[in-house]
Amino acid sequence: MKVLAAVKRVVDYNVAIRVKADGSGVDTAGAKMSMNPFDEIAVEEAVRLKERGQADEVVAVSIGTSKAQDTLRTALAMGADRGVLVETDAELEPLAAAKALKAVCEREKPDLVLLGKQAIDDDSNQTGQMLAALLGWPQGVFASSVEILDGGLRVVREVDDGLETLDLTLPAVVTADLRLNEPRYASLPNIMKAKKKPIDVLGLGDVGVDPAPRLDVLRVEGPAVRPAGRMVSSVAELVEKLADEAKVI
Repeated sequence: MKVLAAVKRVVDYNVAIRVKADGSGVDTAGAKMSMNPFDEIAVEEAVRLKERGQADEVVAVSIGTSKAQDTLRTALAMGADRGVLVETDAELEPLAAAKALKAVCEREKPDLVLLGKQAIDDDSNQTGQMLAALLGWPQGVFASSVEILDGGLRVVREVDDGLETLDLTLPAVVTADLRLNEPRYASLPNIMKAKKKPIDVLGLGDVGVDPAPRLDVLRVEGPAVRPAGRMVSSVAELVEKLADEAKVI
């Protein structure tokens, strides 16, 4: 079984996000970049499938600038066998990203595609679902458990009122939730080995994707500054302020 794990290069989750002065987007100049945390979980799950003998090959794929090769090298150091980069300087919307991944799937012919349920930069939570629709494959999103069965897999997914169990046929698309696993730290020997693993570089023309955006961003603004808290001297005063000022009771 071949597993394809999609990864995205994003601003590290520990970095305080800054908005550009003109409000056109997020300022990433000089910011530390890393693999999207949900995609890290997807790579870990793919590698575990291989370690259990349930997968023969793990292919990591990313879409972005040449710097996204660093993200692919991280996936290779975690245990992926090789990488594929769809290189572009354009910021692709989820539909364009899904179309690019569809083209890679048609080239690679994986049995299972794993990716994070969402990226922490745009929080769209759309690419996995769109990819499954474009491919016509079954999908299991928000997965907290993945079990390989004869000819398929069982996915336990997190929903608003609890857990839902799905039995899917292969090939399929699965998006990883936080509780699926705990990603490993790549060891130094594996980091060195990852430098020798191959990465195939494709262009948007190779996958037939139009990067033109379908949405217009009017303005990006940071969250409003919260006012400082105030101390109250009694429960009665707290109730009064909640009723008269905050108007929440």
